[in-house]
Formats: sequence, structure tokens, C-alpha cells
Amino acid sequence: MTSDAVIWHDVECAAYDVDLALWRELAAAAGGAVLDIGCGTGRVALDLARRGHDVTGLDSDPDLVNELAARARRKGLAVQTVVADARAFDLGHTFALAIAPMQVWQLMDGANGRRSALETVRRHLEAGARFAIALANPYEGIDDSDWVPPYPDMLDVDGVVYASTPLAVRRDGKGAAVDRKRQIVSPKGEVSEWITTLVIDLVTADEVEAEAADLGFTALERGWIPETDEWVGSTVVMLEAS
Repeated sequence: MTSDAVIWHDVECAAYDVDLALWRELAAAAGGAVLDIGCGTGRVALDLARRGHDVTGLDSDPDLVNELAARARRKGLAVQTVVADARAFDLGHTFALAIAPMQVWQLMDGANGRRSALETVRRHLEAGARFAIALANPYEGIDDSDWVPPYPDMLDVDGVVYASTPLAVRRDGKGAAVDRKRQIVSPKGEVSEWITTLVIDLVTADEVEAEAADLGFTALERGWIPETDEWVGSTVVMLEAS
């Protein structure tokens, strides 16, 4: 039976593909093993493995990691999987490229968490390897005067429809709280719904580059993932391990 964590991750994240071209480009240029931090159910890891890259997916949620491993097996893809906190792991080998897609780097619980994660990632990178970090500002591009709620993200699982609709983005201390309405509709039309909130750190590319400079990284030219009607854009911090 598919876990709730897997279903809601797929509902809210799996359809996002605007960033895949960038990760493919970076993986091809790296020419070596890739570490996908916050891999979830494998949105990026499976895409890169399908293109022949040696990929390791790391996530703190065992349900998501187990689902990634199962999908890789079904597809005949060789993806290594690890259940671990991005702020403290030891894999015993290094990588040519590490990536932190979507807003995973904004879930490190502040500057101390990011520092721990940077130190950990640096230990797993070869000299000259790159670390690419996607950062989103959920307020960017929002015009309150003409903002229209987006269509819900939806997924049908054996006749049960799961839907998630972004409702609001609001300040929450030093972070941003993203409210979503989740709904489940049974085959008989019975509906249950509730509000869930994700709080992300509001950290800038300048801040991440400054934090990384003290830990053995050199900042390179930044990348950019464009916004869409459904998703905000992201600045991509590019770090080189020195």
C-alpha cells in the first residue's frame, strides 16, 4: 500500500519538470557520480539515471526513499538510495556533482543547519566538483492586485482523487509559510479536506554564497530556473569545491 507521504509528495512535487534541463546539463558536464539531496520519490534521480548517470538519492523520509528504490527497480535503473539527514551523513565516497533541487536547501532550519549541511556535502565532493542549490522566493513575481489561485495539483490512485491547492504565502518569523488545502475524494464522492503548512527559510543567494565561502567553496556564476504559471522561479547558487 502506498504511504500518505509518497502520495502527497507525488501530488505536490512530481509534476514539476522545469528544472530538469539544468540538472541534465550539470550532470553531463560533471562526468561522474551525482548526489541528489532531498531526492523524494526520484523526480530528478530517475531522470538522470535514465540518461546513464551514476546517481545516489538521499532523503530523510524512509517512505520516499523506499519508493524511489522500488521505482528504480521496476524501470531497471541503477540508483543508489540513502535515508539520511542532509545535515549529517557519511557515505564513504565522493561525488563529481551534488544538487539540491526545488526548495530543499530552505528546509535546513536556519543558518546553523545550512552550515552543517555545507560541511557535510563538502566532505563528499572531489576537488573541483560542483554543488548546485536551487533557492526560491515565494513572494517573487506575486502581484496581489491580480493574483488568482492556481488550479489544484491532482492525482488519481485506484479511484481515489488527491488534490492540493496553494492558498497563501505568509511571513512566519524569518521564513515563509506556504498554506495548502489538501482534499481526498473517494470513489463514492466523499470528501475530506484540511489545511497543511510548509515553512521554508527565506535565504538569499548572497547569504548562501557567503556561508559556503568559509567552508571550502568558491561561488561561480549563478543559474536560473524560470517561473511558470504554477511555480515561482528559482535562483541556482553554483559552488565549486576547492
